[in-house]
Amino acid sequence: MSQGHPYISHLTLADTPNAVPWARRHTADILHRWQIPGAVIETANLIVSELTTNAVRHPADNEQRSTGYLSLSAVGTFTLTLQMTGTGLLVQVADHDPRPPVRREVGVEATGGRGLFLVSEMANRWGYYYPATAVGKVVWAELLLHASGRSGPGRTGQAKERGQPTDATGPISDPLLIGRVLVGLREL
Repeated sequence: MSQGHPYISHLTLADTPNAVPWARRHTADILHRWQIPGAVIETANLIVSELTTNAVRHPADNEQRSTGYLSLSAVGTFTLTLQMTGTGLLVQVADHDPRPPVRREVGVEATGGRGLFLVSEMANRWGYYYPATAVGKVVWAELLLHASGRSGPGRTGQAKERGQPTDATGPISDPLLIGRVLVGLREL
């Protein structure tokens, strides 16, 4: 972790399952220190949880590990960056997987696969880009500090040129689904 500017924080974590709770703890700690409103911290923690879970899970898809145990040589890293902007908070997760994030349509009874759906519903904007100087991608989400600035549901990212962030509007097939998902998360 480094704390160069008072309102930017970088944390590099191993892409192992315990990284997700560490990323949430770090986010809550930093945002409390920055005196961010509690509702924004809660939303940021949900977004951090979903983006870091994707960074941990999807690089393992390439390895097809049959034992269920990670070899130490297979463990990589990803970086979580939190940054205050003029009107909000920018959450970025940089990983080594070059595949673009894909927002999947899942059924009501599915127990997973809603990560980017949640991010698109909770964030003001989100997208991804390919950094010019690194392998992989950066997935980002922006939260406004004031709830009245929410631009609306259904934001999703699409690829563009290397180094250029993108975002685009996508459809929501079931607007009540986010409520059911949030109730389910609270009951965990």
